[in-house]
Amino acid sequence: MEIKEERSSDEAQQFLPSSQADSLGEPQFTSIRRIANEPKLEFSLACKDLVAATRDRKLNTFIQVSVVHPAEHILTRYSSTEIVEGTRDPLFLTGVTFPPEYPIYEETKIKLTVYDVKDKSQDTVRTSVLPDHKEPRADVGRSFLGCTTFRVGDLVKSKEQQLTLTLRTSDGGKTVGTIEVNLVKMGELEDGETDHITTDTQDQKCALVRECTATEGISDKDNLPSLNAVLKNPICKLYRFPTSDNKWMRIREQMAETTLSFHVPKELINLHIKEDMRRNQELKDLGELAPHWDNMRKSVIAHCDQMLSMYQDTLAELGKHTGSSFKSSCSKGEKTLEFIPINLHLQRMHVHSPRLKDALYDVITVGAPAAHFQGFKNGGLRKLLSKFEAERRNTGYQCIYYSPENTAKAKEVLSNINHLQPLISSHADLLLNSASQHSPDSLKNSLKMLSEKTELFVHAFKDQLVRSALLALYTARPGCVLKKPAVPRNSAEEGSDLQHQDHPSQIKRQDSIPHHSEYDEEEWDRVWANVGKSLNCVIAMVDRLLEKDSISSIKEGENDPSAADCKVLRTDGDWYEQLYPLVITLKDCMGEVVTRAKQSMAFVLLQELACGLPQCLMLTLRRDIVFSQALAGLVCGFIIKLHTGLHDQGFLQQLHTVGLLVQYEGLLSTYSEEAGMLEDMAVGISDLQKVMFKVIEAKSEDFLPVITGRREHYVIEVQLPAKMFELLPQEIKEGKLLRMYPVLFNVGINEQQTLAERFGDTTLQENINQENLELLKEYYKLFTEKMPPDCLPHFQEQNDLKGLLENLHQNIQAKKRKNVEIMWLAATICRKLNGVRFTCCKSAKDRTSMSVTLEQCSILRDEHQLHKDFFIRALDCMRRQTQGALNESDDPETGCLTDNKPTSRHFYPVALLLVSSHLLVVWLILSLALLLAKYQ
Repeated sequence: MEIKEERSSDEAQQFLPSSQADSLGEPQFTSIRRIANEPKLEFSLACKDLVAATRDRKLNTFIQVSVVHPAEHILTRYSSTEIVEGTRDPLFLTGVTFPPEYPIYEETKIKLTVYDVKDKSQDTVRTSVLPDHKEPRADVGRSFLGCTTFRVGDLVKSKEQQLTLTLRTSDGGKTVGTIEVNLVKMGELEDGETDHITTDTQDQKCALVRECTATEGISDKDNLPSLNAVLKNPICKLYRFPTSDNKWMRIREQMAETTLSFHVPKELINLHIKEDMRRNQELKDLGELAPHWDNMRKSVIAHCDQMLSMYQDTLAELGKHTGSSFKSSCSKGEKTLEFIPINLHLQRMHVHSPRLKDALYDVITVGAPAAHFQGFKNGGLRKLLSKFEAERRNTGYQCIYYSPENTAKAKEVLSNINHLQPLISSHADLLLNSASQHSPDSLKNSLKMLSEKTELFVHAFKDQLVRSALLALYTARPGCVLKKPAVPRNSAEEGSDLQHQDHPSQIKRQDSIPHHSEYDEEEWDRVWANVGKSLNCVIAMVDRLLEKDSISSIKEGENDPSAADCKVLRTDGDWYEQLYPLVITLKDCMGEVVTRAKQSMAFVLLQELACGLPQCLMLTLRRDIVFSQALAGLVCGFIIKLHTGLHDQGFLQQLHTVGLLVQYEGLLSTYSEEAGMLEDMAVGISDLQKVMFKVIEAKSEDFLPVITGRREHYVIEVQLPAKMFELLPQEIKEGKLLRMYPVLFNVGINEQQTLAERFGDTTLQENINQENLELLKEYYKLFTEKMPPDCLPHFQEQNDLKGLLENLHQNIQAKKRKNVEIMWLAATICRKLNGVRFTCCKSAKDRTSMSVTLEQCSILRDEHQLHKDFFIRALDCMRRQTQGALNESDDPETGCLTDNKPTSRHFYPVALLLVSSHLLVVWLILSLALLLAKYQ
């Protein structure tokens, strides 16, 4: 039988060529019955009484699985198990699974081939290079033991759902042992003791594994449509491990990509483009300026147009993107993908214990949010922003300095104007419409909405910044040119009020700074106060009309009901005519306020941009890039947490009363480029504090979130199906905004961190951990004040949260090298506070996978009574790569995955991360000596 293809199950989306796939749909084949979204077939394997070439040899065996389709006598390699050492009765950890889309039928034959590996350290067990027919050459490092074949229908229809097959040599003569094939079905848990799988070696006392592609949550299948909108290409594995009381617990581990990796950045870039276009127009609408300021404006607009063009090009390129829904680590330096997070995935562990309640543990894994394309030669955002702010304070005479707080306030005022002005105008029109219809109830409601929005509008301008900016703008007009454009800086409370120099009062020249007699500061107070006065006139008129209508209706109704009807007809147009001039006056007053306020705030933004061109725009771009990556992960984490907590009333109450804790575990070093990444990451995560979430009912089948707002103030609208939306508390259903509390704790654990601790500086990491500890304490204080104590999760109740926080504080203060206890304490506190967990390293591969798998096994040990003798075995199971090994070009540290497979991130073993510092120093000295000898 010839070998047509050499492929592994990692290529699960391209199982067979199209010509072969087309022939599989013929009706003569019997389909396998299955549940929707469940694998078509899954089974586990074990061997017994294997015969070795020599009596005293201990076998190291694995099984290769191949598929023979009934329509074509072609053998296709599918997968292989791991190597089990030192036994003739191996119980394999790895199961075999066929996803829902795989063309497998009852007539399909499966061939199982057993090999003995002579030297495991030299054998990679790659299914893509493993011969499947004849016994391999001796120099390959493994030898053929035997093979057998069975029909899928025989396994599915067997009474015991188990087959015991005889292994024979390649010529079919000699018997070399047996293989047990056990059908595995989802949801069926064995209740027996663990002793029935014990073999003759301690190493064989371990768990069976199976893999699946299901995405459903812990119970509610209504979650599937909305979850499938954000999760893609899930890969699941199921283990069973023994507990300390010799019972089985079953663990489902799932990893999935998310469509939000590209959806959120594209939404954000689109908002950036609209915001920047609006800002450019506001700068153009500043009116006539003196030559100095006008040239400054032209320069700023030119630079802004270039940046706007770059955003538009990036959005266009992302729109053309096809392929995987995540960005692999080898693409982190690509300019067109710099807004996309690296390797964003959901890692979920679902634990079913015999005596404990089912539990879900979710971790979002993602590469550290950082501007990799721009590089880290000059550091990251934390350092760059501090340096830029210091330089901007010393810009001298070129422009006016406004503090970052005042600049943010200016953006907020402009945002309020753009939001409230159209609302007030529409409510005023509704008021007139109600008046024309002579509808008292509608008139009252319209007046109420108009009053609320107008009061918010007036309150937005009660700020010293607006007053001082108007004065600064007045001095920038052609009729009032300053002798020296320098404007000394005042206190933060006074914003950027101009400090007046002493000039002779009798001299009034164009280049003198205007005195208060020349510029009436009270004029602005009168302008915006006129809005309130106009509103009061409207309110008084409406009250008068309603009162008059009520009295006349009662009188006319008592005397002659028909006369009352006539009265209504006669006054039908009176209400509109009496209210119309007052409403127009209100709109005119509001328009004058808007014009002045927009110009003054645009002038403030002009100063911010002009003081730091082009660094200011480049920093904005860098911050946008980092924030985009961080926000994509946050939206994914929030949606997953919301779905899993829909039936937890305590969590939902906490969500709208306190907010959601989001804890990031950073594994970056503070050495070289990773220090810059950490600086970027710290700023990006801090910026997430300005993000609010809102849950709405979906009106269509599109469940992807919608993003609105502007820089420093975004609202994420998460859509839920009607059935799920009804489960929410009334406060959330009414649109209450939900706050986020992101915290970051970082502990470098690789060899670069050893260099930083020995010869560098770890102050950055210490400062970040200390700052975020204070934020975590603030959240805990808020939680204890607003939430009842019974809302805490019920597992690990023996650990007091306050004690954990104190322990975390002590560990941070200790400044111990590579203190991973900080990570464990922060993660435990996060889980106990119903938070969302993130784990990040440079590319979300090696360090992230090691951390996640260690955390999962630690949870099984501490919370679910995993047998102490099985901790290392369980860890090995979760860290192994199940479907073949990495290719040589797939070096997780230096290379990139050739097929961008998500399976390679969490399911393969790597070298120990914590390198001995003493050995490292010796290695550095030897390396330096070799380099010197080489170049001498």
